[in-house]
Order: sequence, then structure tokens, then C-alpha cells
Amino acid sequence: MDRAQKEKVVEELGQIFESSGVVVVAHYTGMTVAQMQDLRAKMREVGGSVRVAKNKLAKIALEGKPGVKMGDLLTGMTVLAYSEDPVAAAKVTEAYAKTNDKFVILGGAMGETVLDQAGVKAVAAMPSREELIAQIVSCIGSPASSIAGAIGAPASNIASILSTIEEKAAA
Repeated sequence: MDRAQKEKVVEELGQIFESSGVVVVAHYTGMTVAQMQDLRAKMREVGGSVRVAKNKLAKIALEGKPGVKMGDLLTGMTVLAYSEDPVAAAKVTEAYAKTNDKFVILGGAMGETVLDQAGVKAVAAMPSREELIAQIVSCIGSPASSIAGAIGAPASNIASILSTIEEKAAA
């Protein structure tokens, strides 16, 4: 890899560290190509990505970026999993680590906050952006349906009372 290629890789990694909601660092020693492709496919499903890069270039790219302290995690054969959604990459990597013992999460970064293994696990337990939006919509819609039900209920009660009175009058 010549100097121009290295500069391009550093620039790309810098963009990843700046624009990602979360970056997870993991060891992948002993994983097969098929296993790595499976991980990449799972990350693509949630809008994330996986990147293998030289640790030295990643550390250079981290200089002056949020989460610069994450550079301490970059030792050995590391892979970066990242997504714009602050939870997606953590969820996928956590689930994948449970099924593949060769994939070991070291930690990561969420903005300027550096995460250890427990931090990544905690982020993975949080609801995703879509789940949060669904919860907010249900909270907003719930009172409206309750009000509609409360408004409609007296009318049905009045109708049943009127039918009861009508039946008594006819008898």
C-alpha cells in the first residue's frame, strides 16, 4: 500500500469515526471468510457496515476525532462495526458474538464516550431508533383513542337506555 492509498484509507476512517452513531471494535481472529460475510450481511440489514483496517491507520484517523481514546482498543486483529443509528451496530455485534466465540467485542465509542464490553452490551440493550419512534407514536396515539372511546361510550349507553325504555313502553 503506497502513501496515497494510506492517506485515502485514513480519510475514509476519519469519516467513519465522525459520522457514525456508534463504532464497535472487536477481535476476529480465526473467523472464516463465510463468517465475516455473514456478519457484513447482518450489519447491512440494519444500515451499518463492517470495516477491517490497519490499527496504525485507524489510530491516525482517530486523532482529533470524537472517541480518540478508543485508540487503546486497537490492538491485534481488529474489525470495526459501525452505524449511524447509535444502537444498531451494537445490537448486531452483541448478537453475533453470542453465536460465534471467535468474534470478541473489545469495546467501542459512541460519540466522545468510549465504551468497554459492558458499555457495548448496555447500548445493545437499548431500543433502536425505529423502536423508540414506535413507542412515541403509540404514546401519542393512545390518549387520542382513549378520548374517542370515552366520547363514544356515553352515546352507546344512551342508546341502550333508550332501547330499554322503548321495550318497557311497548310491553
